[in-house]
Amino acid sequence: MTEYFSYQQAMQYMGFKSPVTLRTYIKQGLPTIKIGKSKRIAKSDIDKFMADHRVVATQDK
Repeated sequence: MTEYFSYQQAMQYMGFKSPVTLRTYIKQGLPTIKIGKSKRIAKSDIDKFMADHRVVATQDK
């Protein structure tokens, strides 16, 4: 699997289709890489971002 995703590939990897959602994640701190006019997102950055935003539900007793 590719280490650096296009935005479309990143959305597919993360399991959603909306560019609005991706832009929201970027605004919340998902790192991007810009080389010339090309923008990429590292797979490792996606994995870390998702892990950092994991919510574990707790049951109230």
